[in-house]
Amino acid sequence: MSEALRVGIAGLGTVGASVLKILRDKGEMLTRQCGKEIIVTAVSARDAKRDRGVDFSSATWFDDPIALARSNNIDVFIELIGGDEGPARASVEAALRSGRHVVTANKALLAKHGVALAKIAEDKGVLLNFEAAVAGGIPVIKALRESLTGNTVSRVYGIMNGTCNYILTRMWDEGISFEDCLADAQRLGYAEADPTFDIEGNDTAHKLAILTSLAFGTQIAADDIYLEGISNISLADIKAADELGYRIKLLGVALKTDSGIEQRVHPTMVPVESVIAQVHGVTNAVAIETDLLGELLLSGPGAGGAATASAVIGDLADIAKSRPGFQHGPVFGTPAKALAPYKRARMRAHEGGYFIRLTVHDRAGVFAAIAKRMADNDISLESIVQRQSAHDQPEATKTVILVTHETTEAAVKKALEGIVKDGHATDKPQMIRIERAG
Repeated sequence: MSEALRVGIAGLGTVGASVLKILRDKGEMLTRQCGKEIIVTAVSARDAKRDRGVDFSSATWFDDPIALARSNNIDVFIELIGGDEGPARASVEAALRSGRHVVTANKALLAKHGVALAKIAEDKGVLLNFEAAVAGGIPVIKALRESLTGNTVSRVYGIMNGTCNYILTRMWDEGISFEDCLADAQRLGYAEADPTFDIEGNDTAHKLAILTSLAFGTQIAADDIYLEGISNISLADIKAADELGYRIKLLGVALKTDSGIEQRVHPTMVPVESVIAQVHGVTNAVAIETDLLGELLLSGPGAGGAATASAVIGDLADIAKSRPGFQHGPVFGTPAKALAPYKRARMRAHEGGYFIRLTVHDRAGVFAAIAKRMADNDISLESIVQRQSAHDQPEATKTVILVTHETTEAAVKKALEGIVKDGHATDKPQMIRIERAG
């Protein structure tokens, strides 16, 4: 049997402790599967005295994760600190420059510095593995980087944030308001005390940026993603979508067009009969459209200690199985130096159309004025529904729901601006894209 693989772990929170437990409880099985023993020889965290429910007393303690990353007593550095700068970035760079393999679950770090880190890893001939950074335990990174080699990917999209999917599922399933669902998610540990990063779409954007690079061989462009969260989704939107045969999901979508790459994160209506509409609760799902296989859908636990730790262990096992001196494949599927500059796609018509909800004054001529604004912007309507609004409104209002055919976002926004300018709308109009998801 080969010499043991020595591992250093920086960050002993929920995921780090789960990794330690798996290595302890499944050590013999992993040794058989990998052909060598995997030993945690060093650890680092903020508090050495904190009880983490697992014994790591045999490992050397480092107060400084950077010193751990440079230690000659490890072969692999596992970074579970978090954050796109500070000790996370410094320790990963130190490990790579010292010729250590790296496993990380840090999507923020990769979205900001992934290409630069990939160049270091490839220059040093070491592995930088990050399956746990996107969609928890779902092996989407391995699929794009290895399994789909030879396929041309045209679109990647999916549900990549369990917090948002949990909230939207509860709103639809139980008729509970966004605010109450969020409070429950926080109480159950699905949402942070400050949930902004999740509910405003930033978490999904980081993951999408990484998948875009893998799918299309481009440099990461996390700052070039259209971003819209779910905090403005109301029960009225959920109910209207249901009546029209749709579910609302927060999707990350990356699409390759003739003019470049389109990246967007926003609430989306998907047909109720589609597979993606059946992904409920904290589950994640990523769909990959290819020329050879058609559409591939990967679904499973997207977060949590066990799911993320499973992905970390998988990355660690890949390193343990690699042969000494073997030339490792590129970090993002394409050599970092050959990744194409990111080119943003030109604005085009959205094939799925748009859902528009308007609350307007209940008076003569309003509906005709709305229709005129739509026609003036060359927007063709698929359906129109009018409802009387709640009786407790200070003035009689109506809810008008429009579903458009294929059109551009610029046209829709211009029409809505005109309706507001005309003084017909009593609230800010709601606009949600409709995705013809598989």
